[in-house]
Amino acid sequence: MAHLTIRDSYASLTDRLNRFPQGAPPAELLDRILALLFRPREAQLVAKLPLRPFSVEKAARIWGMPCGEAEKVLQELAGRGLLVDVELRGRMLYVLPPPMAGFFEFSLMRVRDDLDQRLLAELFEQYISVEDEFIRALFIGGETQLGRILVREDALGGQNDLHVLDYERAGEVIASATDIGIGLCYCRHKRAHQGRACGAEMEICMTFNATAASLIRHGTARRIDVHECRDLLAKARAQNLAHFGENVQQGVNFICNCCPCCCEAMLAHQRFGHEHPIHTSNFIAVVDAQECSGCGRCLPPCPGKVITLETAGGDGRGRKRAQIDPELCLGCGVCVRSCPRGALAMQPREKRVITPVNSVHRTVLMAIERGTLQELIFDNQVLRSHRALAAVLGSILRLPAVSRGLAKSQLGSHYLARLCERFAP
Repeated sequence: MAHLTIRDSYASLTDRLNRFPQGAPPAELLDRILALLFRPREAQLVAKLPLRPFSVEKAARIWGMPCGEAEKVLQELAGRGLLVDVELRGRMLYVLPPPMAGFFEFSLMRVRDDLDQRLLAELFEQYISVEDEFIRALFIGGETQLGRILVREDALGGQNDLHVLDYERAGEVIASATDIGIGLCYCRHKRAHQGRACGAEMEICMTFNATAASLIRHGTARRIDVHECRDLLAKARAQNLAHFGENVQQGVNFICNCCPCCCEAMLAHQRFGHEHPIHTSNFIAVVDAQECSGCGRCLPPCPGKVITLETAGGDGRGRKRAQIDPELCLGCGVCVRSCPRGALAMQPREKRVITPVNSVHRTVLMAIERGTLQELIFDNQVLRSHRALAAVLGSILRLPAVSRGLAKSQLGSHYLARLCERFAP
């Protein structure tokens, strides 16, 4: 019966992961991934943890163990990048990050001898890149997405530079960070284990603020200063890498520097671009038809693969010119540098892209869209009353508008009625 207990441990952990808006669809491959990262007892314990940040004392109460023993478990998990520990006003709080961007990436942000990273990379590739249920759930499960593109500031002219807000600048994210950590690019490291990585910079995954402080503290990331981070940003631009950052205005926790061949976010856009898996920048690339020679140098570096060469006039015998799909352009600005004739430029979009204020704002929006808001409100799933209330609210939020109204009236609860009105999609 021991094998059933172990299987139940990982099933419970999967259920816990999927109470958060950025979850991981159940699958045999996911069980194998979790078994590499978590020991069975750890999976049982983590499955009981709240969604919101919690203290050692709270974990100890949930687990029914002394605080000293609970702290030892939490620190062991944080040391392997499975939990993030955050110091707040002299007190350490913990949070279980989502799989992505979270502990999936952290497992490959450094070379480790306590983990079969080659096997893990193979499982990630199959679960994330081959079978598309996870990537669809991650990137196209709602209107609010995990990440956004930050336009390359060197691709903007002086006039456009006036339209860029501080939170849209990678340089400003770096300058305002309290802590900066650098690690291996998860995507290229994963592909390297399969002999498929490109030649782009490997140690260039940038983390910031509280997440960086935790990863640095436990050796997952290397601490760097603002000057070194800016140098790495310049190197990313020289290698035609797109800046893909957390979709928030304040407290950005990561900027990935993405190639079109390895990066999972860019590959998701290439596959599902019309479903908008990534929030674009507030700029769009345009072609000067008179200057474009049709050389095609802008095609390979485009991370979204949204540029084509079209023959003028449509008869197949005219001069070829670059064409950019305005519905799919990410607004990264990578293509601008590749044009030898200066025929590509960035211009502001007609309608500005809305960016959530912070991670709490984004998480709530994602939860509403994905039907998991009840899990955030009734966070302590150890309590039977919370599980029941979460199930009730979840069923109400999934109803059509008319049925939702009838349900809340029949329940006769002023509290649930207010929740239904406040969080109705």
